[in-house]
Amino acid sequence: MRKWLTKHKSTILYTISLAILLFVLRWLELRFLVINNAFEIYAGGIAILFTALGIWLALKLSTPKVNTVVVEKEVFLPRPPEFTVNEKELEKTGLSGRELEVLQLMAEGLSNQEIAAKLYVSLSTIKTHSSKVLEKMDVRRRTQAIDKAKKLNIIP
Repeated sequence: MRKWLTKHKSTILYTISLAILLFVLRWLELRFLVINNAFEIYAGGIAILFTALGIWLALKLSTPKVNTVVVEKEVFLPRPPEFTVNEKELEKTGLSGRELEVLQLMAEGLSNQEIAAKLYVSLSTIKTHSSKVLEKMDVRRRTQAIDKAKKLNIIP
């Protein structure tokens, strides 16, 4: 290896000196480029900086700030007085026990089919009871029967 280095010493030195010279020239060219175009470089840097700042600020301002606060609070509702059936009015209407039961289920919003299923009777039986309730309450519709029964304190 030493032999090879001594043999090619001038070529190696020449190559290294050319590399150094090329490096210096490139450095001078870059320096010259920066000095001649300094304003453009600074203006571009400032533009990039303000663009980034604008994007950041827009994201901060446009993002809604939603704070969800869960407040748990006990509510004490006054206990409604116990419901008592007005027996006098119930006797005046002449409703049977089953008809009263059908009327209460009507007030809960159940259909005839649901009432029949709940009471384990046929649909035609419930229709019969419903028509008897309407007849005895002297009304035409279920809603009128429920309203009248509530006013008379027959159902809660």
